[in-house]
Amino acid sequence: MRSEYTERFRNLGLQIARYRKQKGLTQMDLAKKAGISRTHISNIEAAGIEKGISLELLFHIADILEVPVEKLLRD
Repeated sequence: MRSEYTERFRNLGLQIARYRKQKGLTQMDLAKKAGISRTHISNIEAAGIEKGISLELLFHIADILEVPVEKLLRD
């Protein structure tokens, strides 16, 4: 089932992937730092998979990537 937030989830995942790559981190690196599985990061970043993310995890990822959380939420 597609939610009304499909495009927002996709954009969030793309932004996380963009900043992760800019930091020179692999999905595994980010997953370890965030305390989650590589599969979870992969699902968050995947354009075709709607994977919810808690605010706590979003803030933690933003801190790891050293970017303001609002940059991750930009469309």
